[in-house]
Amino acid sequence: MKKMILLFGALVLAACNSGQPQYIQNTNSGGALGTSYNLIYLADTKLDFQPQIDSVFAGVNQSLSTYIPGSDISRINRGDTTLVVDAMFKEVFELSKKIHGTTKGYFDPTVGVLVNAWGFGPEKQIAMDSARVDSLLRFVGFDKVSLTANRQVKKEHANIYFDFNAIAKGYAIDCLARMLDANDIEDYLLEVGGELVAKGENRIKQKPWLVGVDDPQAEDGRSLKQMLYLKDRALASSGNYRKFRVDPTTGRKYVHTVDPKTGYTKNANTLAATVLANDCATADAYATAFMVMDLDDTLTFLTRQRKIDAYIIYLEDGVAKEFMTKGFRELVVEK
Repeated sequence: MKKMILLFGALVLAACNSGQPQYIQNTNSGGALGTSYNLIYLADTKLDFQPQIDSVFAGVNQSLSTYIPGSDISRINRGDTTLVVDAMFKEVFELSKKIHGTTKGYFDPTVGVLVNAWGFGPEKQIAMDSARVDSLLRFVGFDKVSLTANRQVKKEHANIYFDFNAIAKGYAIDCLARMLDANDIEDYLLEVGGELVAKGENRIKQKPWLVGVDDPQAEDGRSLKQMLYLKDRALASSGNYRKFRVDPTTGRKYVHTVDPKTGYTKNANTLAATVLANDCATADAYATAFMVMDLDDTLTFLTRQRKIDAYIIYLEDGVAKEFMTKGFRELVVEK
């Protein structure tokens, strides 16, 4: 009788649990696009999408990497006018054109010639003065390039140099998300070099995905400024607090953000910009643009639209201050 009761109890427990799917956390991590990646995706079975992940990164590199001599973008930068670009290049080009317009030219992937000259790109750094800056500015402007109907790039000047690094990483994450969507994965958190896409929730913990935003003023290592719950959105951050170089002769600090309107690196009072959008390429591009735009223009832009949310950390009279859109603030986890 005792054994029968135990067996019945086990059957009842199994029946009660049968409607609750058991999730397995699948992970892939490694290096790609000059940074690291960490991917988490949940399913009711053990999965490994490493071949598909490698294929996505290989495709993005072949299309958009300025660090690979044989990539499409490198061939275009060297003057190849016969190349028919792939769907990846076309999509990034068209999104860049759109954001170039909405930011009034502050997001501009043709700034690559200046990024190289200032020592932050794959090409050789050169000595810069006002005359050299003015001469290079002739080759900057996304209004000076176009994509023909048969997907060939037209440039007003042969020396125009494309650099999609401010959007390509976010775009790569979007491609990874699409791959998982195509495989019917409903819950995942994807991170590449600090940029994120979250879908669904962490069903193992029965909570939304929890992510952090770095503190740009942390002097030793990394610390988190904010924690927030992320669901069905993308997050990207940009800042000058890690990407800079110091001239060994003059001691002058040069940040990696280059203003496409002036041609100079911009060490502004904006310390960091974190952007939420429906896709990571868009978030990535706007985070970069907000580091170039004047702070007042950024805040005005954010208060006049509803498609993206942002968290801006800036200096005012030497004191760090913050601005959050309403949508961003609603996701912050109270400490």
